[in-house]
Amino acid sequence: MAGGSTIGLMHIGELARRTGLSVKTVRYYSDLGLVPEAARTRTGHRRYDAESALRLDFVRTLRELGLDLATIRRLLDQEADLRSVAARHAEAIGAQIRVLRVQRAVLRALAKQEPTPQEVDRMNRIARATAEERRRIIAEFFDSVFEGIPVDPEFEGRMRSVAPELPDEPTDEQVDAWLELHELVSDPDFKALLRRMSEGSFGGDAAAPPAVGAQTAELIAEKAGAAVTAGVDPASPAAAPIVDDLVAAMAAASGRTDLPVYRQEVLTALESGTDPRPERYWQLMAVINGWPPIPTQTPFYAWLRDALRVTVA
Repeated sequence: MAGGSTIGLMHIGELARRTGLSVKTVRYYSDLGLVPEAARTRTGHRRYDAESALRLDFVRTLRELGLDLATIRRLLDQEADLRSVAARHAEAIGAQIRVLRVQRAVLRALAKQEPTPQEVDRMNRIARATAEERRRIIAEFFDSVFEGIPVDPEFEGRMRSVAPELPDEPTDEQVDAWLELHELVSDPDFKALLRRMSEGSFGGDAAAPPAVGAQTAELIAEKAGAAVTAGVDPASPAAAPIVDDLVAAMAAASGRTDLPVYRQEVLTALESGTDPRPERYWQLMAVINGWPPIPTQTPFYAWLRDALRVTVA
């Protein structure tokens, strides 16, 4: 409508102020035909109506959602279905969110140290590892732990069968857990610890560690846990009856008798079995795989170890 009545219509500056966009952006969208003017003055100035403002709001919203101008043009020309476009774009945004979540986890981990460029690249690759790569990392970890040790095949199979399975849309906590788990299984000292524990259990000539079955473990969590919570000093007389109860239960579970030689065996096992890292390994696996949380119990065994030292000495 060139040269017609423009009463009640907005000039481009008014439309820009109404929609919160710049005049330059409104003119650009108008030139592309995304927001056609309702009329022009005799001097060629553009004028817009309320429908133009609604259309411009729609364009702005789609741009904020990340749609490109060609897609928006097809939508406005009704050559594309908004529902399907929105679904596809939601998937794309989801993928971007997953990438950003991984990147944020890497940056948080790097912020705790003074990384070299090589370390930054390595951690980024670790965070982006595929499911197959994660399984391979764990398999190689157990290769180094069990090599040359006559480990019970059923036990080894159970250990190897558990792999870190990050979901398609992992939480921040799951990504953080995977980064921490990778650092743990890459630690030579942790591998050496598990080798010593495996040799103690399956090393043939080595004495078998005292049995800690489910019932005994529950008793330790109950009694030693209560002692830890109450602040009972493991070197105090109050600790002695708790130690007696727990060692008697462990001896019965092992088919042994609570004698000094047995107490020394228990203490020896606890000296090497109270490192918190094996428990942390399974806690991280639980986070990554979405299992129920695994409570921390290592401090209970550490308390029993310290209390047992007094009776053995």
